[in-house]
Amino acid sequence: MTLPAELTADQLRRHYDPAQLPYASTADAPDLDGIIGQERATRAIEFGLDIPYPGFNVFATGPAGAGKTSIISRFLETKAAGRPVPADWGYIHNFSQPDRPMAVRLPPGGGRRLQNQTNALLTQVADALKKVFAGDPYADSRHTLERQLDQLRTERFKQLDKQVSERGFALTQTPAGIVLTPVKDSQPLTREQYNALPEAERAALNEQGQMLQEELERTLRQVQELESAAQDRLANLDREITATTIQPFFAPLREEYAAWPDVAKYLDAVQAHMAQNADHFKPAIEAIGASAAPGDVVAALQPPAAATPFDRYRLNVIVDNSALHGAPVVIETNPTYANLIGRVEMRAEIGTLVTDYRFIKPGALHRANGGYLLLDARVLMRQPLAWEGLKQALRNKRVRIEESSQQAAVLATTMLTPEPIPLDVKVVLIGDLPTYYLLYAYDEQFEKLFKVRADFAVEMPWTQENEEKIVRYIRNRCEEFGLPHFDMSAVAEVVEHSARIVEDQRKLTTRFALVSDIIQEAAFWAGRAGHTLVTSADVRKAIDERIYRSSQYEERLREAIVDGAIMVDTAGAVTGQVNGLAVIQLGNYELGRPTRITARTFQGRSGVINIEREARLSGRIHDKGMLILSGFLGGRYAQDKPLSLSASIAFEQSYDGVDGDSASSTELYALLSSLAELPIKQGIAVTGSVNQQGQIQAIGGATAKIEGFFDVCRAMPGGLTGEQGVIIPAANAASLMLRNDVIEAVAAGQFHVWSVRTVDEGIALLTGVEAGARDAAGAYPPDSVNGRVDRRLRELADQLARFGQPQRERQDGEPTGDAAAGPTADEEEAGDEPAPPGEPDLPGEQPEPPSAAG
Repeated sequence: MTLPAELTADQLRRHYDPAQLPYASTADAPDLDGIIGQERATRAIEFGLDIPYPGFNVFATGPAGAGKTSIISRFLETKAAGRPVPADWGYIHNFSQPDRPMAVRLPPGGGRRLQNQTNALLTQVADALKKVFAGDPYADSRHTLERQLDQLRTERFKQLDKQVSERGFALTQTPAGIVLTPVKDSQPLTREQYNALPEAERAALNEQGQMLQEELERTLRQVQELESAAQDRLANLDREITATTIQPFFAPLREEYAAWPDVAKYLDAVQAHMAQNADHFKPAIEAIGASAAPGDVVAALQPPAAATPFDRYRLNVIVDNSALHGAPVVIETNPTYANLIGRVEMRAEIGTLVTDYRFIKPGALHRANGGYLLLDARVLMRQPLAWEGLKQALRNKRVRIEESSQQAAVLATTMLTPEPIPLDVKVVLIGDLPTYYLLYAYDEQFEKLFKVRADFAVEMPWTQENEEKIVRYIRNRCEEFGLPHFDMSAVAEVVEHSARIVEDQRKLTTRFALVSDIIQEAAFWAGRAGHTLVTSADVRKAIDERIYRSSQYEERLREAIVDGAIMVDTAGAVTGQVNGLAVIQLGNYELGRPTRITARTFQGRSGVINIEREARLSGRIHDKGMLILSGFLGGRYAQDKPLSLSASIAFEQSYDGVDGDSASSTELYALLSSLAELPIKQGIAVTGSVNQQGQIQAIGGATAKIEGFFDVCRAMPGGLTGEQGVIIPAANAASLMLRNDVIEAVAAGQFHVWSVRTVDEGIALLTGVEAGARDAAGAYPPDSVNGRVDRRLRELADQLARFGQPQRERQDGEPTGDAAAGPTADEEEAGDEPAPPGEPDLPGEQPEPPSAAG
């Protein structure tokens, strides 16, 4: 009988030889220069950052702990150092449209300097104007104009008074204004005296009064025109004095920033507005002539827009690049709409909320303008309107600040609408594959804006070059965190642990966050032990302590098996019963769990019944594996007879969902054992997927499954007997990185690991009977496993044919037709429902990501 290959202890784990590198400890190693194991991702990122065309932003995918953020940020810092510092940006008051502040492009790193210069200029201007308007020359000029006005006004009223006196009237000042009063004998007439006059005299007085009233109104209009002209002359005087006074202060700035058109326009606008509104800056002066118009009174009652008249001329710098030595790199950890696009803040004033351009605050896009912006895609998608705001900015190549209430059309209020700022930025999104696929499938703008995908690998080849890089990586972490250095035996443990993480003797993990955790924990235990260098014992201690903190459920499960609450045999032989192996993922910890799988065969035409599926406790991948069993049985045994049987297969004491196909070979072994009536050795556990040709296919979690069954066997009352072991697919032999205690047991012959390629190899080992192959006549040896199965299936077919007709079967409740060909339509419908959540059989065995059509 040909048995499958048994793996030796050396084949169960790859060991790292510390003597390969010429270092006594990591203190002797040079610094790590570059990125480890991410050549594909770095090439993609470099391409996306260097290509100058629109839409070539980067979406970086990869698992948590792969160092995406730290790697990309270091990469961006290097790129940014070679680029020029971009321009600063600010906002100024728009004198023609106050609700639309104007954006100002400022010299790189010079925005704050210009702001300080402007503030100093305004202070100087305020002092100068105060002195000018309080000085004697200005007062003399104003008094001269006032005297001229008084003289002209007096002359007009003298002429009018002379005309009035000649015609028997006098001018009288009343609260209602100047009125005409009849005079007789140089005395004003009372109403009684006026009424006592003869009618002819009264008529003459009325006629004269009407003529004089017209002359009075004409004179008053002339006086008002004189006063208006005087006011204009005074205003012109103020403007001329203001313009002359402030011009010398603006000239140096205008000359210094002549190459910056926005700054020059800003200075011109401020100077012109100051000159045109000189009355805002001089001391309060009583108005000349008539009272202010009603509209002016209302305006005076309005709350002031600024604390001082000069505040509206100040520069609001929102982007200050003075501290940069290259292009900016912005990492926004909380990309809300306001943090990304910017916002306009409000302030409370006299019981209401008001704002102006000085309260415009920048977003991450403003700060990253001219450089790079790094965002977490998953966090971004959880923020209302943030994703849409980012797409709009990238698509239009400008940043437009809008309040979120306006963007969502929640409130129709009058708000500031700042002028958009041109945008030139490379955005790097960090996310996982499901997020990338969803965006690509459901957002038509995504592929136009993020044309570069950078995939971060989870593993890298185990080569001497990468071993060297890990040594340097450990050195850098020790220097960064102030840890004791590692001797080379400790380095060997870290390297081998890196391979255990990816469960492959040919690979090392690139999830360096996990490696960094072990480095820090090992350094802690080394300090506890008083070691000056971290040793291999310290690294093993860190790994063991981490396992101990997470293994409480595993210990309780093992206790339940040892106590018999969960039935698992590790000795003896039972027909139709085999130990399967599943993997349970508990956060960052996975454990292997043995599970009893049983099969019963009997007469009928129902085919292979999956009890887990009937109970809706299985997933679709597991159901597919069960259907493959029917294909295997039909292809091997039903070429010369119908496949007429009923069989049930169950995971005993399984109360949660089961998925994955790694138990399909185990289920087939149980079924063949039941048909052949051959007992299976219970000291052997099995894992492996099978195809319709009977070939054993690779599965996941082989290391955890072997160690899980090993721990159960060791904990049982009989302990390790030397007959126990695990059958795995031959394709998984190179993926094993078993614990040292398992390897020692294998070396001592107390435990075994076999690798199989076909079902025949596995069933021969489990039963101790040759599987058997067809001879020239197409028959199997009668005492072989295949011969016994073939004979039993023929007996079942003959018995069913003799037992009765289809009508009799319907009366007995048996289904008709070739049930073994597959499930009914109702069963298919039931099988399409997802299995409830529970313990997965193979974590990580997930369907392929959706295609473009899906």
